Amino acid sequence: MTAFQSVAVIGAGAWGTALATVAARAGRNVTLWARNAEHAARIASTRGNPRLPGVKLAPEIVVTSELSLAARADVLLIATPAQHLRGAVNMLASHVTKAVPVIACAKGIEHGTHKFMTDVIAEAAPHAQPAILSGPSFADDVARGLPTAVTLAAKDEALASHLVQALGSATFRPYHTTDVRGVEIGGAAKNVLAIAAGIVVGRNLGASALAALTTRGFSELARLGRACGARTETLSGLSGLGDLLLSCSTAQSRNFALGIALGRGEAAPAGKLAEGAFTAPVLVELAAARDVDMPVSQAVAAILDGRLTIEAAIEGLLTRPFKAEE
Repeated sequence: MTAFQSVAVIGAGAWGTALATVAARAGRNVTLWARNAEHAARIASTRGNPRLPGVKLAPEIVVTSELSLAARADVLLIATPAQHLRGAVNMLASHVTKAVPVIACAKGIEHGTHKFMTDVIAEAAPHAQPAILSGPSFADDVARGLPTAVTLAAKDEALASHLVQALGSATFRPYHTTDVRGVEIGGAAKNVLAIAAGIVVGRNLGASALAALTTRGFSELARLGRACGARTETLSGLSGLGDLLLSCSTAQSRNFALGIALGRGEAAPAGKLAEGAFTAPVLVELAAARDVDMPVSQAVAAILDGRLTIEAAIEGLLTRPFKAEE
């Protein structure tokens, strides 16, 4: 199996730029692709990205808007939002004519199809070897070289192990697994639960309520994971519980910040919409199809689309029948 000497990151937002620095730090030959030629030229000339202020790109990172150039890499990281992943892979598909790892770096479930990220990759680019990168991390921390641990999943264990070796460094610690579905469910569901946690904080319901919400939220995340064939250890690890705890504890999380704004009765924060807002209705539909009870996620979805007030949601959760721990 190839040593994966070259890495291309598709998507030059904050997360894509951070991942480019990760790959460069690991000693790879790195290409960062931006759809907009002007954006690519600005990053290339200034060696900085306005979406990730204060971080300088290593001089050896090539920045381009030419997709054919980026597609030559041994490994492709797709750093677009979840709902744009299919479009990005569709553009790449004609350039991917041999088996090449294509790693989804977004956390979500596709609207309409209910497909997870690796399923979208497999459908859009039949020659690709789908994988997913997820776990508790923020772009700014990763770009600055602060200690971070994540999970990388692929169905083939040897492939997952080689990808970890290609991307890992002293400060960026990926752990590999073959439990692709567990990583995908953990990443997608935690975004929705982080919105719920933000609502608790925005409503000043107290630390005890936040702790209860987080643990009950993880319980329903785990129920869905098991119903979809995920392994318990994956859901309890970095891509499940670890990711959830980070996102429920800091305003750096767009999902948590959105929840805080909702809890305070304020407008959603300016900028890119939190992934959890897209994922909530799809997650609830997925759970219903598998007869999995996810009351917290259901409440978030209902609040987001205006079917339920926050007061009614809180009352509904607090008046549920008492039951045994799961």
